[in-house]
Amino acid sequence: MTGYGRDDDALAALTPALREGYFAGQTVLITGAGSGLGRGLAHWAARLGANVVLCGRKVDRLEDTAAAIGRYNAQVLVHPLTIRDPEAVQDLFSAVAARFGCADIVINNAGGQFPSAAIDIPPKGWHAVIDTNLGGTWHMMQEAARRWRDAGRGGSIVNVVAVTGRGMPGVAHTAAARAGVIALSKTVAIEWAPLGIRINCVAPGLISTTGMNVYDPRAVRAMTRTNVMQRFGQIEEIADTVCFVGGNASQFMTGEVVHVDGGNQIWGDQWTIDKPDYFKVDSIDD
Repeated sequence: MTGYGRDDDALAALTPALREGYFAGQTVLITGAGSGLGRGLAHWAARLGANVVLCGRKVDRLEDTAAAIGRYNAQVLVHPLTIRDPEAVQDLFSAVAARFGCADIVINNAGGQFPSAAIDIPPKGWHAVIDTNLGGTWHMMQEAARRWRDAGRGGSIVNVVAVTGRGMPGVAHTAAARAGVIALSKTVAIEWAPLGIRINCVAPGLISTTGMNVYDPRAVRAMTRTNVMQRFGQIEEIADTVCFVGGNASQFMTGEVVHVDGGNQIWGDQWTIDKPDYFKVDSIDD
């Protein structure tokens, strides 16, 4: 193990930037809640007073997250599913309605990827990433919007995306999917504004989570040098932003992409595979 990320006790020892009770009386649904950033978001939502819906593919991980946030006395619903299945997504929202009524805030954090040179990505791998990161996010957005429309009320969606503006070498499938989510979010932010529905994106940079373990160790060692601040971001820094954007403090914000990336969008390159020699500059010729 590398020690990336924070464990539950470390998260519990931190203090959210938002006031206590920020989510009181609201239901927050989080996908990808079994590990990493999603687990951190579950801590934050529970600490801020929300009813919390934990979603993901692996029920054991979700139940572990539920046990971890039990210390905050939040009401928690665990609902395993694959967001790639639109019928499963419909069942999820029905379960939420039966337990809590409509969700107030939907945080689309689930996703998956694997590092690969674009030229070597197999069709199955390409479609798996696109169908989850883009298709699954869309199923969640559309079903949430339909439920809110039918209930005659608004809601808030936060899509966790990535810093895509300068390309993402090594994860072309993720770059395509996340850029699609950003364009989709901006589009429906316009269409759904009359329904009182807000949609925003938060684009984290390189965050210290256990997910770092899937990458080439050489790339990971170089990652802290790929942003202006020369470090990894921390889960709580993203969680504070996601909760702020999703909640009532941001009622005049929609269609926005908030970057929390240490300045990576303006400086530094980001390789999730070993950087080819072609791009390594050791000296400048006269």
